[in-house]
Amino acid sequence: MFDSMKIERSLDKASFKALEPGLREGLLDLQSELIAQKRCTILILINGADGVGKGAILNQLYGWLDARKLATLTYEAPTDEERARPAIWKYWRDMPAHGDIGIILGSWYHTPLETHALGGPDGAELTQALDAINHFEAMLHAEGVLLLKLWLYLDPEDAKARLKALDEGPYDRPVVREWARISSKKIRRRLEASAAETFRQTSTGIAPWTVVPAADLHYCAIAVGNALMEVLMQATAVPPTECAVPAPASEPAHPSPIPAALPAVSILSTLDFSEKLDEASYRAQLDVEQQRITRLTNSRAFAKRGLVCAFEGSDAAGKSSTIMRLREALDPRHFRVHPISAPSDEERARPYLWRFWRRIPARGSTAVFDRSWYGRVLVERVEKLTPQEDWSRAYGEINDFERQLHEGGYVLAKFWLAISPDEQARRFAERERIAYKRFKLTPEDWRNREKWPLYEHAVTDMVDRTSTFYAPWTLVEAENKHFARVKVLRTIADRLEEALG
Repeated sequence: MFDSMKIERSLDKASFKALEPGLREGLLDLQSELIAQKRCTILILINGADGVGKGAILNQLYGWLDARKLATLTYEAPTDEERARPAIWKYWRDMPAHGDIGIILGSWYHTPLETHALGGPDGAELTQALDAINHFEAMLHAEGVLLLKLWLYLDPEDAKARLKALDEGPYDRPVVREWARISSKKIRRRLEASAAETFRQTSTGIAPWTVVPAADLHYCAIAVGNALMEVLMQATAVPPTECAVPAPASEPAHPSPIPAALPAVSILSTLDFSEKLDEASYRAQLDVEQQRITRLTNSRAFAKRGLVCAFEGSDAAGKSSTIMRLREALDPRHFRVHPISAPSDEERARPYLWRFWRRIPARGSTAVFDRSWYGRVLVERVEKLTPQEDWSRAYGEINDFERQLHEGGYVLAKFWLAISPDEQARRFAERERIAYKRFKLTPEDWRNREKWPLYEHAVTDMVDRTSTFYAPWTLVEAENKHFARVKVLRTIADRLEEALG
């Protein structure tokens, strides 16, 4: 794959100086348009062996572009904060806003490449890791994050010689070193082979690799500038309604919907709303389940895990009061409740899962989401706040998100609290009557009752498409609050017990 890179290519200083002003002007003009439009983010992944000039290229980009809208994102050995969460979390945490450009050293390709080059995972495991990366990059693209994936190529032995010359130079110079473990000639060649296989599997139409010969840094810099120019043109030339061409779905196409002529089926119709607990039974069972949760979340085994709970349900179904009973069982130093409402401007300027990824707790802790990432396929779908192509692909993106949490050691518990329309009307009336409950009721709540069938349809699709073995949905009959609270807490305790052994 690198055969053509070995052909000598160079650019003398005079030619570089002749080309640079036009390139710089074009980059600045396009970057200004990117900033003004605020529709896209660009991430530049600078990869390559040590000694190829990654630091020089990064500095050159800072010399050409408006540095106020540039961010250097560097990742070395994981920090304690990063080790306590899934590996991809740090990239979500640092995601730049639309209109900005991020330059990444130590990208999500580093660990799979290094591990494979050192003789770690076999081909099947590398393929699995790269497949997850393809899904991640497809979602970023669909959410307006464009990638420029660079591999600066220099023959491994030439890169080693350049690195040695820098080390032995007359003065110290900062050198980007990312591959300390890639030391011997054999392993350097294996890294090259691992990179070639990675390009084959992850160079896609929406996120292709650009391999740039780096023997001559003048030539390399102009080539990188031209590649960035193309991405900037793509980012700024599209219609205002979409930042890029649609990305391929994260999962195979969903089954065709049932023809409209047939009666609609609601999964909530299978629930028995007569389920109830009397006061004495409720108190006794609640105490048992709270004690189980306390014991499990304070165990040594849980220190290496984490708990993420997502609560969805009809308005007035009792989510808040149920979360309060869960709160009583948890150490307040190690859990957070995140009430989720409409996204802020800061959140709208990034992929929609960003605001949830940044709230994922460290292992040994718990996060409770009062409303969650499922708003994408519920309220945003029903209220037509998001185009159908966006909420349709969200099922696969959510499954990817939850699988990454599961693989990172997290226990997921997802609940839909269901009540009947009549019970909801009764609870709304009670909220209007009782002063300290009145704040919970809005005109929007009454209006949403008119769309009850649409929400039932959306819930049915949601459960069908996102209830997995690692993150199953639990439908909760919440007509009786005592029964609902105990069922939720028992489910969480059972999930923890199963995961912790």
